[in-house]
Order: sequence, then structure tokens, then C-alpha cells
Amino acid sequence: MKMTSGKIPIGSLLVLLVLLTITEGISLRGLGMELRCRCIQTESRRIGRHIEKVEIIPANSHCEETEIIATLKRTGQEVCLDAEAPWVKKVIARMMSSRSH
Repeated sequence: MKMTSGKIPIGSLLVLLVLLTITEGISLRGLGMELRCRCIQTESRRIGRHIEKVEIIPANSHCEETEIIATLKRTGQEVCLDAEAPWVKKVIARMMSSRSH
């Protein structure tokens, strides 16, 4: 097989593109950017007194839903909360009012 100078074989170009894509995905994840929704299931039953902190992730180009992730006091486990549950709405409202004061 004879190769002419100045031309890159298609296979090599595809491998390079795949490697760049994988590397870019890894680097975005390392910067704390998720490439998909973090919450697959949500918890709707009351666990308020077991929560240490709450993180609210607004809807974005990688996930259409606002995600509410609570970290539990004893275990440090992260639990996705149901944003429509009345008790979760109260927790979020309390958080927002304490931030504004």
C-alpha cells in the first residue's frame, strides 16, 4: 500500500476524533460538569431531619429537570429528592429565605 505525503488515512483521523471526544468528556467531568442527569430516582418520603446539606442543580443543556440532591448526616450518602413533594418545597423555601437574610 503506497501512501502519498500530506494525506492522513481516514482510519487514523477517526481514531484521533474518538480519542479527542473521550478526553473532552473526561476533562469536563473532572471540572465538575455532568454530561447527564445525576438523579435517576427521587425520594418523596420525609427525611428532613436526616439531611446535612442540600444542593440544587438547575435545569441545563445536559438535564431538563432541576435536581435537588441531599447529603445525609450519618452516612454522607447523596439522595435525590422529589422537587414536587410538599416537604421538599418547604425545605427549599426555607433555604432560599435564609440566604436572602
